[in-house]
Amino acid sequence: MLGLAQWIVFAVGGLRIAELVLAHSNTRNLLARGGQEFGRRHYPLFVLLHGGWLAVMFIAIPANSPSNTLLLLGFVALQFCRLWIIASLGPYWTTRIISAPEFPRVVRGPYRWVKHPNYIVVTAEIAVLPIAFEAWEIAVLFSALNGGLLIWRIKIEEHALAQRQDAALKIV
Repeated sequence: MLGLAQWIVFAVGGLRIAELVLAHSNTRNLLARGGQEFGRRHYPLFVLLHGGWLAVMFIAIPANSPSNTLLLLGFVALQFCRLWIIASLGPYWTTRIISAPEFPRVVRGPYRWVKHPNYIVVTAEIAVLPIAFEAWEIAVLFSALNGGLLIWRIKIEEHALAQRQDAALKIV
């Protein structure tokens, strides 16, 4: 028997697959335009982390686990934030770090105020969803793993962004 947590994991998994399809298309296009991938070695660890997070929630959260409606609504709000981020980056959104000196910096949407809004949303998602089903251990474990990987990734991304030629060339 599947509970609410398992159905939500299915839905989130479906959304992530759709995002990966879009990301793959954008990555291909950016590479064709002269982009270079940075941090290729750490990417499989993110795939493993996010897939593991969904799998552990599916398996470890009991089907009859109580849920917190307010936290679930917060998780839904985070999905709208994720869509805003993807729309703001447009063809530059990808799950990999692809950059080229001639690519502009995007400073619209949440990027007007925050340098890495996607990482804030992902960090919140990893904690909020399991906590909504009283699975604190999952939230703590995957938040710690995600935090370690994000420290590594942000250093790589900052290095890639620093190589862009014209910081004044921005997409607003």
